[in-house]
Amino acid sequence: MEILFESRFQKDLKKIKDKKIRQKAKEVILQCKQAGQLNEINNLKKMQGYQTFYRIRLGDYRIGIELSENTLIFTRFLHRKEIYRFFP
Repeated sequence: MEILFESRFQKDLKKIKDKKIRQKAKEVILQCKQAGQLNEINNLKKMQGYQTFYRIRLGDYRIGIELSENTLIFTRFLHRKEIYRFFP
């Protein structure tokens, strides 16, 4: 799958100080690049009420993703208390 990153996602990722969480995020991004279909991505869940929005769970953090044809757009990377206010 093709991967794109929004500037908000990159800013959110830079704000994370925990190196373990950052490393897990990199692993998830690599897994998404290698995946041929959505069901090959671990901890991926469709957002209720939205056709093209998904989230990936990383401990207490969530990665907000939008699917556009065969492209995954990484939109936000926030704590679980904040993600649902700002995404989608």
